[in-house]
Amino acid sequence: MPLDITPVRGRADLKAFVDLPYRLHAGTPWIPPLKLERYAYLSRKLNPFFKHGDGEFFLARRDGRVVGRISAQYDRNFNSFHDNRWGFFGFFDFEDDQEVVDGLLNAAADWLKSHSRDRMVGPFDLIINEECGVLIDGFELEPMIRQPWHPRYYQSRVEAAGLAKAMDVFHWNLRLDDRDTRMLEALPRIAQRSHDKYGISIRKMSFWKLGRDLKEFQKIYNAAWSKNWGFSPYDDHDLADMAINYRLIFDKRWFMLAENDQEVIAAAITIPDINQVLKKMKGRLLPLGWWHYLNRKRIITRCRVGFLGVLPEYQHTGVAAQLYMENFDMAAASQIKWGEPGWILETNHSMNRGLEAMGGRVSKRMRIYERLLEEGAQPSAPPADVQRYVPSDPA
Repeated sequence: MPLDITPVRGRADLKAFVDLPYRLHAGTPWIPPLKLERYAYLSRKLNPFFKHGDGEFFLARRDGRVVGRISAQYDRNFNSFHDNRWGFFGFFDFEDDQEVVDGLLNAAADWLKSHSRDRMVGPFDLIINEECGVLIDGFELEPMIRQPWHPRYYQSRVEAAGLAKAMDVFHWNLRLDDRDTRMLEALPRIAQRSHDKYGISIRKMSFWKLGRDLKEFQKIYNAAWSKNWGFSPYDDHDLADMAINYRLIFDKRWFMLAENDQEVIAAAITIPDINQVLKKMKGRLLPLGWWHYLNRKRIITRCRVGFLGVLPEYQHTGVAAQLYMENFDMAAASQIKWGEPGWILETNHSMNRGLEAMGGRVSKRMRIYERLLEEGAQPSAPPADVQRYVPSDPA
């Protein structure tokens, strides 16, 4: 039967687009997100991405049955910051069928070429800071919040379609409750020196003033991560949306800033893993999903260590050690005893080595791919001589 690939148009198509992974991944470690949230995220009116980007969503059907989906998108903020013409693909789900994979990728590539993009990188669910990459290690593990999960055939099908590796990213398993044996011996001393010599202290973000505190986070994020491969800057529209979403999962113990007597110089945001709650909710608020949400602090025992950054001019002060120490202290005072720092670029050797030295191990690996769309475009992957971290204890 012929394959039919069309843009998403109307409510029925949008429902089919949202519903597909619930069918494909039923009975796997995948955890269904809340459907209401997915509809909001895909809304051009509600998602701030569409204030600085554009995109198209596609469905693949065979004999009227949905067999795959994909998005094609580009971000003007990203392109302006990097002075490039990258495009992205995402929301990539498909049955184990090479024709479906090839057709969806070609549809996304054609749309990006029509918008003058010179390459297609992904998968990103719109941006790299949402779900990104194809899972290639860690299939038996449940995904944490904003982590993808894919069956094993995804990698082979994507590579058979001719996409090349651009970058691997790691998620680490790190215990937070065994500080005496896992913590680096020098960490408390470095943290104390940061406080005594440089006058740096930790304060927690405020639920009621979260917008103000995230503005400080934005300053740090856009400075500390700006040289990373794939960096996507946050603007004020993104920040306002982040404040709304973070209030739904806010736990003051894990949202922290570091400051001296002049300014905020570092930030760390650790997200209690709401996926443990979503697993019980099964994608719906009714009939009892709301009850699990209200009891989330009793359910959640793990976290995703999402962001820890320091303004470049203060990286010599040891303030990161203070933030690490505070995470250990919060684990001692709560039922959250372990987490997953990530994602971490494979080229971020210092961060990967630091997590290894703290007793962590790589638990999941995702791969980001690309396809060049113009003659003369150069691969985005760093050169072969750039050092890449090789896990000593891979998942």
